[in-house]
Amino acid sequence: MAIERATARALPKPWGAEHLHPWSNAAHGGHPIGEIWFERPGNAALNPLLLLKLLFTSQPLSIQVHPDDAFAHSIGLPNGKTEAWYVLSAVPDAKVALGLSQRLTSQQLRAAIDNGSISDLIAWRRVSASDTILVPAGTIHTIGAGLIIAELQQRSDATFRLFDHGSERELHIDKAIVVADPGPADFQVQQNQLTVERRLLVSNPHFVFERIDLAPNTSWRLDADRETWLLVIDGSALAGSFEVAMGDALFAQSDHVDIHLGTASMVGLVAYTGGGPIPHLLRRLTQQGSIDVEQPREMQIAPSLTHAKAAPNNGHLETIK
Repeated sequence: MAIERATARALPKPWGAEHLHPWSNAAHGGHPIGEIWFERPGNAALNPLLLLKLLFTSQPLSIQVHPDDAFAHSIGLPNGKTEAWYVLSAVPDAKVALGLSQRLTSQQLRAAIDNGSISDLIAWRRVSASDTILVPAGTIHTIGAGLIIAELQQRSDATFRLFDHGSERELHIDKAIVVADPGPADFQVQQNQLTVERRLLVSNPHFVFERIDLAPNTSWRLDADRETWLLVIDGSALAGSFEVAMGDALFAQSDHVDIHLGTASMVGLVAYTGGGPIPHLLRRLTQQGSIDVEQPREMQIAPSLTHAKAAPNNGHLETIK
């Protein structure tokens, strides 16, 4: 049983940002910070299967690909890396890239990497706040400048770079060609409103990603039977024994977290290990502290749901020609 306030570890990156407000006050000796990793405090007995992080981009990232579990095992790694992005904020015309504009053979992909034309072949799409993108292992991808993204991933740092904008960092061409799907990727997105409070963003065998919207002056119980992470992206609340606000995160497992809201609402991202959405993940508490038997409302789960679309008032991701 565990309920813990996650520690936030800032990682400098050449493509990162110098000012992280209001998400974090972290500083790193004047170097731009590209990632904040949320981790269990101290020497926790249980090793998490998931990694929840924030990304801050002032420049495009490298063009890269991650291996699946099978390839990771073949090179001695515990698992591959499928990930999902939830866009927290975006400058006008901010974009990400997923897949290529056309299908290549392995030989053509190697030639495109060697001559740098891979940078002209990736498929860019405009994104805005609340968009969700699933990046399965094997998908060639990158992230453009001007974005703040909450990323959920299998806990792995297995990244193979194909192109790095003139940087002298190491490329991993041979491994990238083996694991990459050198063709178009599925940008189609779909969201599913599970209850009034719960919106399903991503569900796959590795993890489930949800957004929760909790009204002021209400109380809730978050059941964390599986490894579970909660990141507050707006508002504030008392979660367990911790006061949490924008940019704070909790870890819980084999336990439940009671969430009490005051006059402010709270919006959070909930991530937990895969196996499908938990029907009774979030239940409302009465003033007496018991569970409201009318909660949760019945979930309506799309039969083949894999990832979520932008909120209706944000429209669809836009292709860049």
